[in-house]
Amino acid sequence: MRINGHGHLLPEPRQIPRFMKQKEVFWLSDDKSLMLQKGWSRPIDHPSFFVEAKIEWMEKHGIDHEVVITLSQLYANGYEASLCKDIIRFQNDFHIETQNNYPSQFTTGFVVQPRYVDDALKEIERCVKAGLKVLCLPTHYQDENNQWKTVANQETKAIFSLANELNLAIEIHPYDAPKMISLKNEFWRFHLVWMCAQTADCHHFYSLFNFPQLFPNARVCFAHGNQVGMINYGRRLQGYDGRPDLFESAVDPRTSSFRKNIFVDTLVHDPYSLRLVIDRVSCSQIVAGLDDPYPLGEMDSVPGSYPGKSLDEAESLGFLSERDKQAIWGKNVLDWVYGKDHSSFKRRTGYAV
Repeated sequence: MRINGHGHLLPEPRQIPRFMKQKEVFWLSDDKSLMLQKGWSRPIDHPSFFVEAKIEWMEKHGIDHEVVITLSQLYANGYEASLCKDIIRFQNDFHIETQNNYPSQFTTGFVVQPRYVDDALKEIERCVKAGLKVLCLPTHYQDENNQWKTVANQETKAIFSLANELNLAIEIHPYDAPKMISLKNEFWRFHLVWMCAQTADCHHFYSLFNFPQLFPNARVCFAHGNQVGMINYGRRLQGYDGRPDLFESAVDPRTSSFRKNIFVDTLVHDPYSLRLVIDRVSCSQIVAGLDDPYPLGEMDSVPGSYPGKSLDEAESLGFLSERDKQAIWGKNVLDWVYGKDHSSFKRRTGYAV
């Protein structure tokens, strides 16, 4: 099997509730050429943003199954509780429907808003009861004072505790950097640079607060290889050793940064970066991730790119064995989503594993 551990889908325009456009939260143009929010739009530049074309694209590239991550545009940061609940429920219901309609093709995630912890806990219970296994969280969110916080903090422990109790996979993904950083949005800087920094910042706190050991059954995957977090590891150690007065409530990052329940995906666009990821964590903690159908994903619509390019290049340079590559495409994704017991995946999809 080849399983993509990081993909995305858009709903059809007719599936998006009227309030989403009325309140300028999120909607699609009638001709499906644009996705829109208040003061923001971006092109829908590949047919596989939508489910039937996605399945055709997967078949073309020999991808048997895909983990579909929730849309970053629907993290609902900064919204009041009632509207936030409606946005979150729409996104999660769309994914419940998708997984139910296409069980052999998709495992879908669900999202909660960390600002509203009680609502988040209820939504986790609801989505797990509906059969979802992957909790999607933003790297950062806005609290009641509109202060940006990493999702790994003392106030969100209840969310991670419930994920631990329910044996969930967690995807941590960056977004909303333009709202956090006062820089002009040019040359795609927030996607190319700042999103990577957001992920590293979240991993910094996740490990220093000892979440990997506190919540051993919660298997967290940091998006885009946690690329900056990998190269920044030595600087973090130097800071911890050199200024212990600034880390009084933290654990040594050596003990918690790359434990067995921390995963990363392969989307680093560079075999030498992937080699560093392999050196930092075991190959068994790396999952194939394409971030399709976005152009920063491994997409055949981008010149010189195709699904699995980074893995093939790493193998050709001798950084990765064929056996490890196969595990990254298959077993590792299942280990992240299901833990060591893959039987529920077999029952739902019909695949022999």
